[in-house]
Amino acid sequence: MTTDFTLDHSFKSYPFGASPCKASELASKGWNVLANDLSFPLAVIRRSALAHNIAWMQTFASRKGVALAPHGKTTMSPQLFQQQLAGGAWGLSFATLYQATVGVEAGARRIIIANQVLGDADLDALALLLARHPDLRVWFLVDSVPQLAQIEDWATRRAATPVFDVLLEMGIPGQRTGCRTLEQAMLLASRLAASPAVRLGGVECYEGGVARCDSVHDAQEVTTLVRRVADVVQACDAKNLFDGDELMITAGGSAVFDLVVPLLQLHDLKRPVFGVLRSGCYVTHDHGNYARFLRLVEQREGLDASLRPALEVWSMVQSVPESGLALLTCGRRDISYDLEMPLPQRLARRGSLDAQKVPPGWKISALNDHHAYLRFDPEGLVPEVGDRVSLGISHPCTTFDKWRWLALVEDDGAVTGAVATCF
Repeated sequence: MTTDFTLDHSFKSYPFGASPCKASELASKGWNVLANDLSFPLAVIRRSALAHNIAWMQTFASRKGVALAPHGKTTMSPQLFQQQLAGGAWGLSFATLYQATVGVEAGARRIIIANQVLGDADLDALALLLARHPDLRVWFLVDSVPQLAQIEDWATRRAATPVFDVLLEMGIPGQRTGCRTLEQAMLLASRLAASPAVRLGGVECYEGGVARCDSVHDAQEVTTLVRRVADVVQACDAKNLFDGDELMITAGGSAVFDLVVPLLQLHDLKRPVFGVLRSGCYVTHDHGNYARFLRLVEQREGLDASLRPALEVWSMVQSVPESGLALLTCGRRDISYDLEMPLPQRLARRGSLDAQKVPPGWKISALNDHHAYLRFDPEGLVPEVGDRVSLGISHPCTTFDKWRWLALVEDDGAVTGAVATCF
């Protein structure tokens, strides 16, 4: 399937006077971010870092003996999905049925919906999706008997239906979905195993909610979760509640993905375990939240380096109204701010194709819809109107969802492609 698409001035930051252009033809334009060929702000992905990250995470999973199903909600980009699949990903993960349809259209044939599916419209859609693609397998989460009852009711009313593949979700008290106790899990597992509407294929959990960017704390909390989930897996396996020749165990956010690997490697069961890691943010990584978590992963794994930040938003200095304050052409409509403010990275003077690192004291103190407040030491490097400033991000998911497209750039700023998003 081709995922080429046409860009025109209806896409934010595409030059108004430029002719429509296929993403595959962008390189022929000769545009460069630092030549002001496109409007600011402009979200870009560095190709070199992107390729490195896709290969690095795939290698990590392979080294650990687990499969990788990257969480697609991070980017919702068919072009990036295809790159991840071509790079060796076993499948893709999503949060909603709609997201899963985008993954299927991009070529994925193994999908984990790491969330509950219920309601006639979504169950109808899933049944139709499976009917249209006989080679497709989709697993989704069940965490309660009432949810199962709704699925069974739907199946009864629809008469001829597929048997859905499901995973039992284990949760964490005080946090989001999932069974809280072994007793709850076993009751549900027994009901799932007996249901004509579903096949129980394994167990799922999400460990990211306990992470605090403290290795001692995180290791303790994740280990506790791993033990709880392992108890459920072992109990279900002992009672032959799983369907099929192997059972799936899946976990793994983007913060402490290394700590759940032992869960995905469980052995000494009646069936072999198929472990699936679902990290998503790794594909572009970031400069803030996940960068801090990754340094701890590197320490635990004995690594000198790993993922590289690939996503940034270039902005322009539009005003320096007072000493120590510059306003940039970037705001809440353009960049992540849910975890922390954007992080100034590089400065390119007006008219220059070269960028330099900004002083360590530079920071974004606030955002409006279309303004970023850059604070700086007036005794040091002073930004000037027309300068370009690249902003690093913290949490890539909430930058991607602000753009219908993102430019793919080389390390020198040359624009050589693009990816679309489907939020």
